[in-house]
Amino acid sequence: MNTNWWSTTIVSALTAALALNMGIFPPVTHASEVQKGRLVISQSEYLDRVNAIWMGQMIGQLTGLRFEHKTASVLSHTPLVHGRGFAETDDDYYYEMVAIRAFEKYGINLTVEKLGDQWLENSAGSWGSSAEALGLLRQGMKAPDTGNPRYNKLWWTIGPEFSSDVYGTLAPGMPNVAAEMARRLTHVNGYAEGTDGAVFISGMISLGFVETDTKTIIRKAASLISPLSPYRQSLDMVISMADAGKSPEEISRVINERWGIEYPATNNAVVNGSIVAISVWFGNGDFAKTENLAFTIADYADTDCNAANAASVIGAMHGMAAMPAELVASFNDRVQGATMGGVALTPPVDESIRVLGDRTAKIGEKILLAHGAKLEGNNLVIAIQQPVTQAPELFKLSDFTKWWGPEWSLERAGFGGGTGGIRGIRGATFLNGDILSVFPRDEVRGALLRQTVKLSDSPSLDFDAGVDPGRTWHLQVYVNNDRVLDKLIEGPAPTHPMREPPIVMPMGGAPPGIHIDGPPDTKTIDAARHWEHIHLDLSAYKKQSVVIRLYDLILVPGHEAGNSYWKKPQLQ
Repeated sequence: MNTNWWSTTIVSALTAALALNMGIFPPVTHASEVQKGRLVISQSEYLDRVNAIWMGQMIGQLTGLRFEHKTASVLSHTPLVHGRGFAETDDDYYYEMVAIRAFEKYGINLTVEKLGDQWLENSAGSWGSSAEALGLLRQGMKAPDTGNPRYNKLWWTIGPEFSSDVYGTLAPGMPNVAAEMARRLTHVNGYAEGTDGAVFISGMISLGFVETDTKTIIRKAASLISPLSPYRQSLDMVISMADAGKSPEEISRVINERWGIEYPATNNAVVNGSIVAISVWFGNGDFAKTENLAFTIADYADTDCNAANAASVIGAMHGMAAMPAELVASFNDRVQGATMGGVALTPPVDESIRVLGDRTAKIGEKILLAHGAKLEGNNLVIAIQQPVTQAPELFKLSDFTKWWGPEWSLERAGFGGGTGGIRGIRGATFLNGDILSVFPRDEVRGALLRQTVKLSDSPSLDFDAGVDPGRTWHLQVYVNNDRVLDKLIEGPAPTHPMREPPIVMPMGGAPPGIHIDGPPDTKTIDAARHWEHIHLDLSAYKKQSVVIRLYDLILVPGHEAGNSYWKKPQLQ
């Protein structure tokens, strides 16, 4: 028996009485009604559930942090971590706090550009796609470009997903309103799969105010996303396997084997969104069970984010009564922090959690009334929306060539890592100014760039091929079926720990941005990458229509594989 878990359970009632007597989170009788397509909820109950959503995130994040990007818990009752007198500021809810400030400053019709301005003012963006976004904001770029794949190489990761609880909180019973806000506003730090995650999480929380069955919540929230999306396809797998009687562990294993290979980074949105779905589905509305599933069903996941998102759904369903009271008391109604991931927050955070809930509920009421809800006495009367599937927002890695060189097609590129969760994962495919970085999805067949072209009477092909220190890749060039080049592109031995390269924008384009994951030494990074100029005389094929293929192969015995870097080939 896990005595820590049981002791928490036994004393929770006493601690709840203490917390309530302190007046921090006064008791609320839940008497909301769902009748004839309407949610009738008192202002006090709405506030109670808002408080529970914030508190659930803080509780879930703190314990989930123990397992973030590590092996999962194997305990049937994982002990929950207590606060140290306050909730430490974390990205799982800080970006949402910044969103509340933006709503207060710019109004309920907040634009993503203004949200980006608020991010810049408050230094929001410490890791992953959010760090990329802050770097771009600091260099003068505006949202939504800061989340676009053209500039943000981690657009497909979890940043938008864990930043979106607030949008469901602001639109109870209105999942379409919540999902629209989430998609539009989380373009500050993501796109496509990333913002699909925001739609799903916000939709679940909105639906949690009106649905009592977690399975219904998952089904309806998933339906907000286009079936063409990989994110939706992963959720559909969860739902179909759960309907077939598979266990949470079996489903998680299948999801990881299917989608975790496609998205190797442990903070990818697709796998982590499905982990949240599994936790909520099988948790059946019970806080402890839901959270323990988030801690146990997946090795090497973004567990703190998943636990926080899942806890938000329980908070929306049941309010503060569902929160472990001893843990609530351990935060002493404070959220505090001066830095996050090495980024100094501006200003430092030192706020009342209860007051944060009050501010959130006030904004939510304004949004609800603007979308047709009524305030009758102390009750909000909300017409419940049935979810409507959004138009697909899709991006394929092959789409990078539309900016880099539209006459070339990119095939078999993979997402790789690129500090997407665990440092040192080999490879990533992204566009860095005029440099295309490629990581093969298929390690055996490699990736390739292809073009069909009619050559001139004196044809040649020139390009620069790059590689990071300590890494190697195998370059092969074919004209029709003739291999005209076979060469290893080898980097020099590294002389210092490598950091991520900065994002550099093209001449005349948007300003450059910096990946903030520790202070980057950009001059050292630029100098360290090795480039080779490739010149090929193609006169043997003059005036012919040919197929040119440039292969990136990474199975190189005795060498450590890495990204291939390409400056656009020039055909004469």
